[in-house]
Amino acid sequence: QDIDKKHLVLLRDGRTLIGYLRSIDQFANLVLHQTVERIHVGKKYGDIPRGIFVVRGENVVLLGEIDLEKESDTPLQQVSIEEILEEQRVEQQAKQESEKLKVQALKERGLSVPRADTLDEY
Repeated sequence: QDIDKKHLVLLRDGRTLIGYLRSIDQFANLVLHQTVERIHVGKKYGDIPRGIFVVRGENVVLLGEIDLEKESDTPLQQVSIEEILEEQRVEQQAKQESEKLKVQALKERGLSVPRADTLDEY
């Protein structure tokens, strides 16, 4: 079984959690222990300690066991929490600016793009 082994969990909102799987049920609800939230930006990553984490099954996109022997073999550079959060903020600002330029270019051509918050969810 996968209980008490280290796992990576990718959530529907894009977050990545790494922790020891303590419990799972038929709905894929999870309990993770010694959990960290891993943030990736470019070739860097940072881990934010989160402790015990309960994840509702509908939010789980991917669940996979981590090979402890290969865990340290990564081309990514680990940085401090503050540094990775700053890099993430800069990346998000760049995406927002890019999106604004796209919308502006479409408006100049007579097209409109509906905002994400105005779309109906099905």
